Amino acid sequence: MEETIAGAENSQIAGQIPQQRGESLLETAVRYAEERHWDVFPGTWLEAVDGMQRCSCGDASCSAPGAHPARPDWATQATGSATVARRMWQKQPTASILLPTGRTFDALSVPETAGFLALARMQRMELTLGPVTLAPDRRMHFFVLPGASVKVPELVRKLGWTLSSLDLVALGEGAYVAAPPTRFGSRGAVQWACRPTPANRWLPDAEELISPLAYACGRDR
Repeated sequence: MEETIAGAENSQIAGQIPQQRGESLLETAVRYAEERHWDVFPGTWLEAVDGMQRCSCGDASCSAPGAHPARPDWATQATGSATVARRMWQKQPTASILLPTGRTFDALSVPETAGFLALARMQRMELTLGPVTLAPDRRMHFFVLPGASVKVPELVRKLGWTLSSLDLVALGEGAYVAAPPTRFGSRGAVQWACRPTPANRWLPDAEELISPLAYACGRDR
């Protein structure tokens, strides 16, 4: 499934799935629904305005140009049907691909530097990872089983931290992540730091990943 981080040293973290630059956003969204059974919904898109890539929302200072919901009722629009996904992207083929959390997965969001530190530690611990994205806003999202947003504050407390002291956010119901190959304006595209594979179809529980993530975020402060 689409873009991975070029040059990563470990095959689990990247590189096994070639970049499929010819594959459309429509085809990619359909694949997420068909192959991973993820709900998807189309977000905003990029438009050329005076030679610049601007967000379709019309806000010249948009913080996530072309990569956020296009309508307030986006949660009701999200679908796990490949047929419905195809129909939605046919209406707007350049719309970003957004994945609601709190359904088939939650996501643990950390800064990029902490995320790579945690990935290295998880490898040494031989932990089984789910998919992990790296977004142009320099945040990484670790996909875990639903329910993480409820568990994480207490899990972090047991490790001797407070959630407010760490730049670690658990995204659950009512939140979303942008999926590869969605672009954030001129900043680049979302990539896979750890790609979806048959081996990681079954996601880890937040409890399995929270220690290396909290440690990395504490080091990154």
